[in-house]
Amino acid sequence: MYGDLLAALPNVVSIENFLAIVIGVLAGIAVGAMPGLSATMAISVLVPFTFGLDPLVALGLMAGIYNGAMYGGAIPAVLLRIPGTPAAVATSFDGYPMAQQGRGGYALQVAVVSSAFGGIASALALMLLAPPLAKVTLLFGPAEVFWIAVFGLCSIIFLLGESPIKGLISACFGIFVSMIGADPITSEERFTFGYLELFDGISIVILLVGLYAMPPVIDLLETPLETKGAGKALHTESIFKAFPRMFGYWKTWIRSSLIGIWIGILPGAGGSMAAFMSYNEARRSSNNPEQWGEGEPEGVAASETANNADTASALIPALTLGIPGTAVAAVMLGGLLVHGLQPGPMLFRDNADVVFGFMWQFLFGAILLIFLGGSLATNSFANLLKLPRPILGSIIIVLMFIGVYSINERMFDVYLMLIFGMIGYVMDKFKFPLPPVVLGLILGGFAEENLRLTLLIGRGDWMALFNNTTSLVLVALTIAVIVGPMIKRRLVKQRKP
Repeated sequence: MYGDLLAALPNVVSIENFLAIVIGVLAGIAVGAMPGLSATMAISVLVPFTFGLDPLVALGLMAGIYNGAMYGGAIPAVLLRIPGTPAAVATSFDGYPMAQQGRGGYALQVAVVSSAFGGIASALALMLLAPPLAKVTLLFGPAEVFWIAVFGLCSIIFLLGESPIKGLISACFGIFVSMIGADPITSEERFTFGYLELFDGISIVILLVGLYAMPPVIDLLETPLETKGAGKALHTESIFKAFPRMFGYWKTWIRSSLIGIWIGILPGAGGSMAAFMSYNEARRSSNNPEQWGEGEPEGVAASETANNADTASALIPALTLGIPGTAVAAVMLGGLLVHGLQPGPMLFRDNADVVFGFMWQFLFGAILLIFLGGSLATNSFANLLKLPRPILGSIIIVLMFIGVYSINERMFDVYLMLIFGMIGYVMDKFKFPLPPVVLGLILGGFAEENLRLTLLIGRGDWMALFNNTTSLVLVALTIAVIVGPMIKRRLVKQRKP
């Protein structure tokens, strides 16, 4: 499979694909620089506009946005102590004090170099680990694939969020949405409520835009942003002049990259956990831990390396098993489906040129961070913090409407998007996790199809789901995912006085 990886490289370095990565990185930095916006929302809004694009071009835009947004969140975190993305919270601990001391430019340069290092490590991990994992899963039959889908759902439900019950409700809602439309075997209508527009099911794009783009926009319009101090000149020197001063952070870069990659692979963990774990570990290993929180550049390096090492590694289980490690990975799975690419082991067999090209795009996106975010882009996008929120929110809403309407050129889809937007807003306010909804839509139909195929092959015998060692191992892992968090919470309660 590594031969396919090298064979995909020429397609990625074509002008249109490389330009897509550049545009994506710049757009991602801009999105991350605006508190309240996120890579998840940006990619959700982008997906409808990629219909007419070549799959690699569309995926290049997504990879660029993901890489750029994870760094862009450091800009308001350093300048305003307002994280642009949740993963940038730890960056503000030392980044903001550095800005108060007049070293904001250097703090952002440490952030961009560290982000690039973490992103490169993450992309290499994706290249090295995903192909052999996909090769193993290609041997799976319908019973094993069904249990993988169940394992993926349970992983997100019980490992993401504070309440498994809320995660279960979210997943069930996603599974219900996946069942709307014609039955895949009998073609009978299911839950269409008489609307012909629902006969083909709910487009995942409509769900993504509604759930992930609408709630942040509403919050953006509701919450005023204090931008005092955002307009100060950063006075950044050339990134290549600043780079030699950062060599001392190489141990932090390596340690934080390993932490970020590991957290990225775990379903439901995410960049925020990686950043905090890396920051705490780096502080513990430091010779001067008392200076951390007062403007220590290594704290910025630890946080930014880890939250960017989480990016591509979160796609390892997503691409090979259909189990996204983060909310952004879940949205990217939707982007793959839009272009006719089914996440899972078959993706590596049937669309090797696209999936391996996608990996190269992540690597190039991380490298471009140094050149595009080093000085000019950082100074330019810092000025976005002065843009009035009502104007920004209005622009995003218009793009959402245009993107969703362009799918089938009908207002029904726009109304459906608004319904999902309101549902997503309510779920967000009541702390219901959103990734299980997306995963329920993606894996719900996948699980149903393989379950029914297994029963057809076994002539209705339910024991066909347990007829080999691989299935039994997957069942055991699923039970462990369900029972493990429950036992952990019980132990924590018992330890409390």
